[in-house]
Amino acid sequence: MEELINTYRYLVAGYYGVSMIDEYPIKEYMLSDINKYIDDFISTNPIGDFDYEKEREEIKNSFTDRVKLQDALLVLQLMEAPMDLVFLVKQRLKKLGKKDYFN
Repeated sequence: MEELINTYRYLVAGYYGVSMIDEYPIKEYMLSDINKYIDDFISTNPIGDFDYEKEREEIKNSFTDRVKLQDALLVLQLMEAPMDLVFLVKQRLKKLGKKDYFN
């Protein structure tokens, strides 16, 4: 069960990481695809009395930008996303530099 929760967390964090990439012109399509993937994951792997919305809000508000972007790379690889989006995420990670490691 813990593995399913961790998978859900990185999928949602990856969603928010992709949402940070404003330079990508068709970002909304990719976000829609990721959201569908998350919905499919939830329906295929139900986690008892787990509060998905509460967890989603916690991820949105407490995970650092670095974690969200790193998880976005995992999600984009999983979904075989366009490489230009992957490069934009990597560029954003490089811009963060050493800041945001522990915030």
